[in-house]
Amino acid sequence: MDRNDYYGAESASLNLTQFFNKFRPGQKASEHLGRDRDWNIDLIPKFMMANGEIVRFLTHTDVTRYLEFKQIAGSYVYSGGKVCKVPANAAEALASPLMGIFEKRRMKSFLTWVSDYKDNDVTTHQGVNLDQVSMADVFKKFGLATNTQEFIGHAMALHLDDSYINKPARDTVEKVKLYAASVLRYGKSPYIYPLYGLGDLPQAFARLSAVYGGTYMLNKDANELVYNDKGEVTGVRSGDEVVNCKMVICDPSYVPSKVQNVGSVVRAICLLTHPIPSTNDGDSCQIVIPQNQVGRQHDIYIACVSDAHMVCQKGYYMAIVSTIVETDQPEREIEAGLKLLGTIEDKFVHVSPMEIPIDDGKQDHVYISRSYDATSHFETVCDDVHNIWKRITNEPLVLKKREASEEINA
Repeated sequence: MDRNDYYGAESASLNLTQFFNKFRPGQKASEHLGRDRDWNIDLIPKFMMANGEIVRFLTHTDVTRYLEFKQIAGSYVYSGGKVCKVPANAAEALASPLMGIFEKRRMKSFLTWVSDYKDNDVTTHQGVNLDQVSMADVFKKFGLATNTQEFIGHAMALHLDDSYINKPARDTVEKVKLYAASVLRYGKSPYIYPLYGLGDLPQAFARLSAVYGGTYMLNKDANELVYNDKGEVTGVRSGDEVVNCKMVICDPSYVPSKVQNVGSVVRAICLLTHPIPSTNDGDSCQIVIPQNQVGRQHDIYIACVSDAHMVCQKGYYMAIVSTIVETDQPEREIEAGLKLLGTIEDKFVHVSPMEIPIDDGKQDHVYISRSYDATSHFETVCDDVHNIWKRITNEPLVLKKREASEEINA
């Protein structure tokens, strides 16, 4: 059930009319923006790591039969006042403007070590036990400078803050390895993106659900949950109708009394008529602005797509700048990201609450997801899927290998 008349709820892709109705009610889109059907505007844009968990979800469920993907042209980081490509392997490290000549060699040594590291081969460890040594110790071993540590942690391992530095190195090393392997899969960048926008993902799942007898109801209000005497959910009331069920899985907006607010995310959806400067004139990109580069406690993320991805009229680009709100002036907090975009044709800013479930749902069988965060990738969303699965089944989610090839054409 979905209260909206479109698929995807908060992660939908809207046409021009739907988009303006949501952000500027009563105002029509300018005629020069073209036809409704040329636009599929993501409310919360996120890219997929080519070798990441989200791709495993999609290929395992076979939902990819309904989807087409295109590679994101580049992955960048803001460092020292410049936008630079994130080096993904030893060769790119030697060519990167992010580092001086000696730092490049140290970075090359680090990436070679990460690539070669095998748990069952002690000769590849160089004396490092990933479960016992902190990431700070690894950085120290390779003599990496603070700025280098920053883009490894935030633009490659995609950590949300600096707490990873004092934790065991395994998680970060595996994430850097995943980043590099994802780049190798298609070249250019580690990210892919569905043609026609992220809204095609829930539509594809709805089609697949129908194949297996599922029912998908759009424009259907969920007025309240119905419980039995034991406090267990037994149904969902919509108007005068009640749909019976054994459990409910929903986002926080459907059960405000069962969630707590842990912050807010500010997002600016910007329409451009040019690629973002310093991104090699690419038709798409991700840029991470690490928190320390702009004196913040949270990173700023920029995701850019274009007409090449069938999401806007020819000649247009869409860039979304987002971060976690830290002050009472959210829009000012993304200024550093907006300045990197060049001339902005139009801008739509909105603030969304970040909410998490108060309990695990095991008693009342209401299993609630977390709100989407500010990141421009799916890694944290996948963590939440694993969490919900374990709460429901009491077992970890294990995706059994399919006989068919797990390859996505991008």
